[in-house]
Amino acid sequence: MGKYRWGILGPGRIAGKFAEGMRTVSDAVPYAVGSRDKSRAEDYAKKYGFEKTYSSYRELAVDPNVDIVYVATPHTFHEEASLLCMENGKAVICEKPFAVNTRQAERMIECAGKNKVFLMEAMWTRFLPAICKVWELISSGTIGNVRLIYADFGFKAGVNPEHRLFAPALAGGSLLDVGIYNLSLCSMIFGNLPDYVQSTMTIGSTGVDEECSVLLKYDGGQSALLHSAIRLNTPHEAKIIGEDGRIEIPSYWQAKSLKLINGEGTQEFSLPYEATGYQFEAMEVMRCLDEGIKESPLMPLEESLAIIKIMDKIRKDNKLRYPRDEN
Repeated sequence: MGKYRWGILGPGRIAGKFAEGMRTVSDAVPYAVGSRDKSRAEDYAKKYGFEKTYSSYRELAVDPNVDIVYVATPHTFHEEASLLCMENGKAVICEKPFAVNTRQAERMIECAGKNKVFLMEAMWTRFLPAICKVWELISSGTIGNVRLIYADFGFKAGVNPEHRLFAPALAGGSLLDVGIYNLSLCSMIFGNLPDYVQSTMTIGSTGVDEECSVLLKYDGGQSALLHSAIRLNTPHEAKIIGEDGRIEIPSYWQAKSLKLINGEGTQEFSLPYEATGYQFEAMEVMRCLDEGIKESPLMPLEESLAIIKIMDKIRKDNKLRYPRDEN
């Protein structure tokens, strides 16, 4: 694997986890940090060993020494930052959700094609060893045809209208923040858009969804029951149920273990990882660039777009709109 110089846009909490993971990848070079708050960029660079800092996204985007940019801004700036970087020839891995809505995602994908650059949604769970093992078990037929998925991801945060989780202007709420993990898991396993989507949301005092329950049904008869929340602690479990068995994954979004239960009995798998686990998505980007391909076969752009379309429908059905939906 060749060495690649990384740039970080938006040095917040998630970007910190990414940098901690990236430290375990010898060919990933921490090079530049861009933030609209110069002191924040400098603090991040010092903590994680980055060489340069910039006080604007554009300064980082035009630096010819940056090979790959990890976009970790709030949701509403994903499109703007990604387009800026791709228009300047940078490979981009954009934090989930890929975009706020379908139109934004389509523009991002179009820009990647026009500029012939790599683009991928940073759905870090998809690349974890335990989730890769889940896919291996399903593909080898250990539980037969998958018929049903249960998945939940909820936590209890204190209401703060200015925090991104609770601000409509920053596309807050449970669906885009953690509900997307549930939808991405279903997309990975079922591999196509559902034919039927039914949902219900609890809209909180700040105007974002504090809870969201979703039922998906597919033309082959498969279904999924999903729940997300930002004001309720839930078990964070996923259960994948096939005709011949099931797979149970505790804390599936950061999975380090899983249980296979089928006609042969129960088998437990322990698949721990170093650091934060964010290194695996960084490794995937670098692997794709080494091979000269412009999108990941493990997280293809059409799949990211399909997930955004489902979230758009869920929000539309529940009359939840963000200011950025006009763009």
